[in-house]
Amino acid sequence: MDYEVMMNGNVKIGMFAPEFEANSTMGPVSINDYKGKWLVFFSHPGDFTPVCTTEIIAFARTYTYFKEKNCCLLGLSVDSNASHLAWLYDIYYKTGIKIPFPIIADRNGTIARKYGMISNDISNTETVRNVFIIDDKGTIRAILVYPMNIGRCIPEIIRIVEALQTSETNNASTPANWVPREPIIIPSPRTFDELQERNEQIQKNRNGMSWYLSFTKNGE
Repeated sequence: MDYEVMMNGNVKIGMFAPEFEANSTMGPVSINDYKGKWLVFFSHPGDFTPVCTTEIIAFARTYTYFKEKNCCLLGLSVDSNASHLAWLYDIYYKTGIKIPFPIIADRNGTIARKYGMISNDISNTETVRNVFIIDDKGTIRAILVYPMNIGRCIPEIIRIVEALQTSETNNASTPANWVPREPIIIPSPRTFDELQERNEQIQKNRNGMSWYLSFTKNGE
């Protein structure tokens, strides 16, 4: 384990996700359990709190969308496993919604601090709303951080997962405000001959602005 990560939780995009083993609402979990799958690993400040409850329900309602993308969900807070279970049961009892993913009980904050989920300027104990999108090779591909009083936009998290998967599959990039099934950006030419060829294609196909910005449909 990198010393900087261990002491400061200085996790960055492109790093391998720090390893951990923990207890959860679905039994023991490890980061290695998710190798071969994408993972959305998120923290919430506390059980039985209003914003967190809306988020957990929203994640549960969109669970099948993540599953279709070979993406798992994993939550965490510093509450006890008993508290997690009581909270999830209360949600189920009041709404009929069963939470289909585990929530880690990180009582001593070891995992939260390792991942930088605790912002000491906000709270020394509660986690803020972090989201780590981890690919099927265990690499952190995106990091989102929300304050305690602002709920996450779950469709945006789904969009990021699909954008990462689409760009990787097609060796391309996604433009601003991209949503699935919209055109993606073709990699820029690397030689002058390729530049000229790209401009000719743009003039013919009307699929771009200039040699450095042109588009194609997914998989084409």
